[in-house]
Amino acid sequence: MVNMDGLLASIAAGDIVMTQLAERDREDLRAICPDDDAVWEIYPVRLASDDFDREFEAIVGNPARNPFAVRVGGVLTGISGYLNIDAASGVLEIGGTYMTPAVRGTGLNGRIKPLLLGRAFGCGFQRAEFRIDTRNGRSLRAVEKLGAVREGVLRRQRRTWTGYLRDTVVLSILREEWQE
Repeated sequence: MVNMDGLLASIAAGDIVMTQLAERDREDLRAICPDDDAVWEIYPVRLASDDFDREFEAIVGNPARNPFAVRVGGVLTGISGYLNIDAASGVLEIGGTYMTPAVRGTGLNGRIKPLLLGRAFGCGFQRAEFRIDTRNGRSLRAVEKLGAVREGVLRRQRRTWTGYLRDTVVLSILREEWQE
């Protein structure tokens, strides 16, 4: 049995505070998503320019997602959260992550993912999945550092905002693996 209310609760650890992404976060998020960010080329959506409002509304309005606004020292630095939640099976995906360029490479994402994993497993989930574009080497390495097992590649699995038909690597961590 999973605890969905617990899954949605805010997460705080040191200087990191994660709250459910909401309308109140729209302008702060817009401000940290530069139009010319090179990462948009390998992301499924673009939270920038004319696409920002449509994509923001799609993220917060999707009942299959539970995105968190990530703040460090009170400043919004990005988003991450849960997707494709299957409470009956005890399975969810962690992703939908965007970090502003200024915090990439600082280890922040490596501090956030364990918080999300710990919360999911603490709420009764048995499996956490990650689905990452094969071109996103940085994210693949970061998730593998967490102990995720590479399960395979879904070929031509998703069309991105650029029209590119991406291959997606599926990785997972099981509850008992995380506890070890």
